[in-house]
Amino acid sequence: MFESLEGYIEPGSEEDVLVRRIDLTRLPRHVAVIMDGNGRWAKQRGLSRIEGHRAGSDSVREIVEASARLGVKVLTLYAFSKENWRRPRREVSELWSLLRNYLKKDAHVLMENDLRLLVIGQKNGIPKIVLKELERVERETAVNGRMTVVLALNYGGRSEIVDAVKRILRERGTDPDALTEESFSGLLYTASLPDPDLLIRTSGELRVSNFLLWQIAYAEMWVTPVLWPDFRKKHFLQALVEYQQRERRFGDIRPR
Repeated sequence: MFESLEGYIEPGSEEDVLVRRIDLTRLPRHVAVIMDGNGRWAKQRGLSRIEGHRAGSDSVREIVEASARLGVKVLTLYAFSKENWRRPRREVSELWSLLRNYLKKDAHVLMENDLRLLVIGQKNGIPKIVLKELERVERETAVNGRMTVVLALNYGGRSEIVDAVKRILRERGTDPDALTEESFSGLLYTASLPDPDLLIRTSGELRVSNFLLWQIAYAEMWVTPVLWPDFRKKHFLQALVEYQQRERRFGDIRPR
């Protein structure tokens, strides 16, 4: 279904102009997205917040498809933070229902396109009925290798680091001098993944919101005022164009 860019980009369109500026051999391996603005999008239209979340799910589908067609290897979406539990109970319940319904109805798209689902966060806090579906799709897509779609659910960057430290403390006899940045990274939820190369945030807010705090140390950030429900492949392509214009030095004086 997501075989290539052929037929996906309209010739002569703004997207066509953008994609021609992208070197497909230098794509970011890992793109992480803070999907922000669903509530504001709904408020501007006199709609309920849940309608904003429903509209945002269309953006998720579009960016997953764009990433897969272009050749991005890992796409991480900040779907539900630990702080989101503070929202009204009805909104939280509807959010989990939206995710469960997607998994039941549309998860076949992942299989058909060789996409793997991976969930990061504190799974024991996810509603059991939703967790059951998540684990089912994780199992069914585990062998898929085209792209990994990571959902950060009940996730917090500080909690992830604390959980990693707890694992270290449980291992009796751990030599402090044996702990390195590499070995610590191996204790995080994202142990099997490369660190993000590009972090996208929608809605114009200039903060990282407790997201992948360890992993984004050298990620390039791209912030757009576009609210998440309005985010489309055009904006994703704009982010990739700007990413490729930057010099990534990783603390060195020479680009790498």
